[in-house]
Amino acid sequence: MAYVTKATTSGGRNGRAVLENGGLALAMALPKDLGGSGEGHNPEQLFALGWSSCFGQAILVLAKKHGLDGQAAKVTCEVKLNTEGGFSLAAELKVSIPGADKAKVQALIEEAHTVCPYSKATKGNIPVTLTAV
Repeated sequence: MAYVTKATTSGGRNGRAVLENGGLALAMALPKDLGGSGEGHNPEQLFALGWSSCFGQAILVLAKKHGLDGQAAKVTCEVKLNTEGGFSLAAELKVSIPGADKAKVQALIEEAHTVCPYSKATKGNIPVTLTAV
């Protein structure tokens, strides 16, 4: 095993989340859209942050193979919490590389989606859209 981290949350969506090493502690709050105060963070935001960062690393690793500048890439991860018929997630990963051919960027995104650990973890579990912008 290369790396392990731990986080503990008390109070659920209206509680406090803390990393084991104390390096990050966040107030959690149900989003206003769901009737909460919105005065904190929520799991979907944290998931989007982690996935966009992880996917960005996959882009960096593979970009040269596709003839693209991975350092110029910007990755946006949009996570949706669906509440109809029970709770479920959906996501869209958008990647932009200024001046790059969109077809090349799309090919890079498709390959990055096969190596990113977040993408692997969600494969077949939630709908994911991959978009070159």
